Amino acid sequence: MDDRPALTITVNGIQHRLTVDPRSMLAETLRDDLGLTGTKRGCDRGECGACTVLVYGRRVLSCLTLSLLADGAEVTTAEGLAPEGELHPVQRAFLENDAFQCGFCTPGQVVSAAACIAEGHAGSEDEIREWMSGNICRCGAYPQIVSAVRKAATEVVR
Repeated sequence: MDDRPALTITVNGIQHRLTVDPRSMLAETLRDDLGLTGTKRGCDRGECGACTVLVYGRRVLSCLTLSLLADGAEVTTAEGLAPEGELHPVQRAFLENDAFQCGFCTPGQVVSAAACIAEGHAGSEDEIREWMSGNICRCGAYPQIVSAVRKAATEVVR
């Protein structure tokens, strides 16, 4: 008998009922239990933002969030930003602006950028830099990322 605690979580519109190690982090549950590898585990200290997902539309560092705290939550990962077979305007803008370099940080950057725009913080390059400052790109693609967020902000209807 499995005595691990159970949680119900809706990820990208699909409800899941899982048993998890009570010490597991949301990033682990998304990647290891649900196979959603878009969520990256970077620093495991909440410093790089590679693990950024949306919980009820708000940015969350999934490497610092216990899975059990997401019980009943609606989570959106990079895979769930747009309907299957389509790209979210932010994903399209990242491609068009060559804003992904090595790509490791890209899913977290894209999720954070979508939230940045939805929150109304994409009015200027300075504002975008400030509100995207929780996401680190070790390749230094910041100019392209800012350009991509500005472009996507013109396409996303809030």
